[in-house]
Amino acid sequence: MTYPPNAPAASAAQGAGSAPARPGPGVPAQPGHGPGQVPGQVSGQGQVPAVSPPAAPGVWAQGREVLRRAATTEPGRLRILGAVLALLVVAFGAVTAFEVGDRSSYADDVVGRSQPLSADAADIYRSLADADATAASGFLAGPQESEQIRRRYADDITTASRLLVKAAAATDSDGGSASEIATLNEHLPRYTGLIERARAANRQGLPLGGAYLRYANQTMSRDLLPAAERLYAAETARLHEDDDEARAWPFLSLALGILALAVLVWAQLRNFRMTNRVFNQGMLAATAACVVALLWLVTGHGLARAGLDDARAHGQESLQVLNEARIGSLKARANENLTVVARGAVLTEDGKHDKYESDYGSSFATLSKALAEATRLADDDAGRSPLTEAAARAGEWQKRHQQARELDDAGDFTGAMNRMIGTTESTGQSFDQVDAALGRALAHEQDEFTRAADGGRNALTGLPLGAAVLGVLAAACAVLGVNRRLSEYR
Repeated sequence: MTYPPNAPAASAAQGAGSAPARPGPGVPAQPGHGPGQVPGQVSGQGQVPAVSPPAAPGVWAQGREVLRRAATTEPGRLRILGAVLALLVVAFGAVTAFEVGDRSSYADDVVGRSQPLSADAADIYRSLADADATAASGFLAGPQESEQIRRRYADDITTASRLLVKAAAATDSDGGSASEIATLNEHLPRYTGLIERARAANRQGLPLGGAYLRYANQTMSRDLLPAAERLYAAETARLHEDDDEARAWPFLSLALGILALAVLVWAQLRNFRMTNRVFNQGMLAATAACVVALLWLVTGHGLARAGLDDARAHGQESLQVLNEARIGSLKARANENLTVVARGAVLTEDGKHDKYESDYGSSFATLSKALAEATRLADDDAGRSPLTEAAARAGEWQKRHQQARELDDAGDFTGAMNRMIGTTESTGQSFDQVDAALGRALAHEQDEFTRAADGGRNALTGLPLGAAVLGVLAAACAVLGVNRRLSEYR
């Protein structure tokens, strides 16, 4: 095989790193990279700028460009419309499910937690106050304290202790109610200890028993009853908060539902103008699903709100007033007994009047005012009947109290005791009758509250799940309706 002249030599020279051959005619000179040179420089010549590739557009810019191009054609516009419709109706269903579920949870709290806790707090107060009044009555009976009085006192203390345990389990550990429960648990054993000392001294005929009883009453009046009253106020305030949250209108869900319906109607009108077709089955089904969901939302929440309004007006407010009446009666009874026990040893701050007799008058005035207000709030004969009886028995109580005070002031201590703790025509008998009538009124109002609140809560049953399902169904139907139009362009 033969080679052209000088070919091997040229090849060898190039392989040895010699300079490349000079370009021929029509071939542009290529810059080389000699020693110490970097790309973009040519030896003996000026700087040649390096050319960088153009920056790629961002994700948002690309998305806007895709939407802009899609909006220039009818199929693209239909795809955008379908996506918007699906997003709107799904958002409507999801937000409705969330908001209604939230209100349903608050309604459950009203019926199952807040109101029972408020009632338990009132019963804690009633049990403590009744225990104090019963202990004073037993002290007045002397060493022959009846088994019935001892059992009633023990039952009151047991009830208060049990309800404190129940309230502690149902309240937050870092809330104000927990602090009040701790105060009650701290002072209740101290109170019962003082009562037992008073009883022991009274059985022995020692005057020290009266001092122990007054100390016990001070513990009850300064520590236990104020803490129980604050606990009742805190739980009642939480009941009002839960009730307000349950009754609040779901405005965001309503706005999204109306917006979704408006867009669906506009889309169908647009379809009619472009095609002269009256109905699009998919969009029509989506509209029907949204209408059902919106009507269900308005009707269900309206019924729930009406039920909770009725529970508040005809149950909750009456219960609060009746609890105030019962508290007033219990305070009046305890102060009435202590008036005789102390026999003028404890005076008001100005030193002019008997403190316990003055407190009795204030408590009885609270009872009378609360009875009048509860009678005004009662909306049926079943609610008014026990209140009428309580008012009549309270009037008898006041008359018998005046008679007992007159006998005591005249020095007839035995006659005064019979008028206060006797088995017939005594203030104790009147107090028991008032308390029993108030108990019946409370039970009636509690039933009315529970029935009305249950009706309001049940009106929301199934609505969160139903709204979510209808939202997904409406979205699917809207997409199918748009796809039906898109198929005409294929």
